[in-house]
Amino acid sequence: MSILLVIAKEPRPGRVKTRLTPPFTPRQAAALAEAALVDTLLAVAAAPVRRRVLVLDGTPGPWLPPGIEVVPQSAGGLDERLAAAFADCTGPALLIGMDTPQVTPDLLTVDFSDCDAYFGPAEDGGFWALGLAVPDADLVRGVPMSTATTGAAQRARLTAAGLRVRDLPCLRDVDTAEDAGVVAAAVPDGRFAAELARVEAGAGR
Repeated sequence: MSILLVIAKEPRPGRVKTRLTPPFTPRQAAALAEAALVDTLLAVAAAPVRRRVLVLDGTPGPWLPPGIEVVPQSAGGLDERLAAAFADCTGPALLIGMDTPQVTPDLLTVDFSDCDAYFGPAEDGGFWALGLAVPDADLVRGVPMSTATTGAAQRARLTAAGLRVRDLPCLRDVDTAEDAGVVAAAVPDGRFAAELARVEAGAGR
């Protein structure tokens, strides 16, 4: 595959993971977001692709691993920002978010030889991954985002276009404190699990 994209926000207090507040403070929520982003980017860095791109709303910090190209997010709603990220690609691309620190390089290694698209559903009804053999912004633009039916609508858009779709495993996004606990338990050796243990112990309040 040519390109791995991660769309993310700079992990700043009050700007990310606001649904974690409460029970966590904005600073703790931002620390958890940073840990999730780092775990995600390290998996991306280890995947066998030509380009690794962070599509960022904000400014990169010391949390950015080497080997990751950074480009700014476009303006507009989430569908417009996802569409713009794909529009900048010149070859097969897989796009993920920063909400699934349990991803692994193996999960992110996809082969488009027998399909046109990959779709990774999320437990909340959204999706954590979208891959296109031929990136086309119109396959994303206009899909209603952040609803319980976003994933179904996005997958239907792909099949309506006649694409052969392969499904990736369903993953749980980290949106709430309950999500954080479940995901951390699934990957106990990651930075996200370590940071959750730290903030639950009361550090950094």
